[in-house]
Amino acid sequence: MSNEKIYLELSEDDGVSHKFYEVTINGNDVTIRYGRIGTDGRASTKNYPTQEKANAEAQKQIKAKRKKGYESAVMGERKKRPITRRQINSQKSKAKPAPVLWKFNSGASAFGIFINEDYCWIGNQDGSVFVLNHEAEVINQYRLPDGVKCIVADTLWVYAGCDDGCVYDLTGKLPRVAYQISENVDIYWLDIHNGLLGVADAGGTIMTANHEDETLWQKKSQGSSGWMVRCDDDRVYHGHSGGVTSYSESGKMFWHTKDAKQVLFGWQEKLAVYAGTGTKKVYALTKKTGKVEQIYSCDAAVYSCAASEDGEYVFAGDCYSSIYCFNKAGDRLWKLGTSCGSAYSMQYLNERVYIVTTNGSLACIDASAEAIKAAETGIIPKSKSIKAPKPIAVSKTKELETTSDPTQGVIVKCLNIKGKLRVRVLLEEYNPEWNVQFPRNLREEEALFIVDEIREAARGGFYRVYGNIRRFVP
Repeated sequence: MSNEKIYLELSEDDGVSHKFYEVTINGNDVTIRYGRIGTDGRASTKNYPTQEKANAEAQKQIKAKRKKGYESAVMGERKKRPITRRQINSQKSKAKPAPVLWKFNSGASAFGIFINEDYCWIGNQDGSVFVLNHEAEVINQYRLPDGVKCIVADTLWVYAGCDDGCVYDLTGKLPRVAYQISENVDIYWLDIHNGLLGVADAGGTIMTANHEDETLWQKKSQGSSGWMVRCDDDRVYHGHSGGVTSYSESGKMFWHTKDAKQVLFGWQEKLAVYAGTGTKKVYALTKKTGKVEQIYSCDAAVYSCAASEDGEYVFAGDCYSSIYCFNKAGDRLWKLGTSCGSAYSMQYLNERVYIVTTNGSLACIDASAEAIKAAETGIIPKSKSIKAPKPIAVSKTKELETTSDPTQGVIVKCLNIKGKLRVRVLLEEYNPEWNVQFPRNLREEEALFIVDEIREAARGGFYRVYGNIRRFVP
């Protein structure tokens, strides 16, 4: 058995398990490759002192997988199973058109959106991410290996969750793999708060991972299709077909409400979470108890929602290309058409509503009282239309620049600590016991890197890389 390859697959009718596991023995080396069927997956090789020990470890791994239901298979006979994408039979709204200030056409349907004071981010199903200023000028773009499911921010860090099972950090010149979720997990949504990752999947499972990309816990919900996950300082909120469930950071369930069923999107403010549902309603739930604080009624299934600070205004987007605005008491203030498809995701900032849509647009809508009043009488501004630049090549996330100049940033080193590769800062002013959150696919024992900045995590206990990563060669 000194040179042998064993290939196994597990594919079940539930649509969730569709994965392979391959063990290759070459002398004293054992290479394990695993992932979603139809992809290259991920691979790692380990060397053993003797050929006998290599064979024994290979047999141990194969036996463990067979116990879980894996069977011998021929590579290529089963085809790659398609990723679940939200499908909306988007109809043209019969409402009067909203005052759209500008529309950016990304080139493919878009789920991902993040808006702050400086920039507007959009990520689409082709894997393209564009960064615009508030005048709709393209400032930057990335190209990821697979479709973008969502874009989330964690203070200064911006992340894109993709259909390849990876979460990419977009704060540097090149995207870096921040978290690697199992390729057989069909991600529906994710959120990150102080380095804690929450992931909701097609089967209704919620899982969390820490800053070292190590799974902390996972739970099967009372429903399926988890389109909502939101994290804050204390809890994780999971919305699915069976309602909304709140967990502690350790996975203890605090509350569950069946009132908000068929959850299709989630938003959060300081004291409340908002669940947009297929029952044509948005529910405001208190974070502490899950009590229904308010219900906002729409005319069709709600595929996105957002709120202004403290829920003074609540917004919703339905599957008929309409957007709504409500006051805190639940009164509908207005309903207008998007003129660019149904809103998959949305965000509100500074009297503007930003949406990403089924036709791939990022649209900026003037939500000021004056603009809305004019729109309701049929007076709207001339909308600026911008077409996306030609897509760039897919980024090579393992690619690194090399430098020998120690003044370019902070030097960190990859060390083997109790059998695990960890990254530590070498400078005296940093805690030598704290790990650095660092891409796992870049870690090599004893390797040196220079990063633009090292910042202490808000929760303490570890550091985070901000900006670019270079290989340091003294």
